Amino acid sequence: MDILHSLGQLFLGSVPTIIIVLLFYLFLRSVFFTPIQRAMAEREARIDGARAEAAAVEAEAKHEMDSYHDALRQARATIFTEQEAVRREALENRAKLLKAMRVRAQEEVLAATKRIEVELQAARAQVEREAPALAGDIVRVILEQRTSLGGAVAQ
Repeated sequence: MDILHSLGQLFLGSVPTIIIVLLFYLFLRSVFFTPIQRAMAEREARIDGARAEAAAVEAEAKHEMDSYHDALRQARATIFTEQEAVRREALENRAKLLKAMRVRAQEEVLAATKRIEVELQAARAQVEREAPALAGDIVRVILEQRTSLGGAVAQ
């Protein structure tokens, strides 16, 4: 029984320590742990809010980037279309110019051919007119050479 009595005495001696520990726990809980938990919850809420805001900003930036890329694509398509139209117009102008130059060259060739034909006709007519006189001159020169050669041989 002594043991029981000793245990009872120990228990009664430990009650004030238990009460002090319990009071200390309640005090720490109300003064320390609750504000820390509240601060941690508030911090977690702020972090979640910041993450949500960052996600929203990122989504908006992605949307703006997509809009920018679409606008850039459209601008490039417009520029390409304009360049293609200018290139096509330049090719058409070049083709027209080449056709005009080809026609002009053909006209010049025809005119030159006609001019040469006329000159040829004139030259033939002149040769036909001058042929008898030239033939007479040739005969006279040949005869003069023969006579001068014949006289030189006879001497």
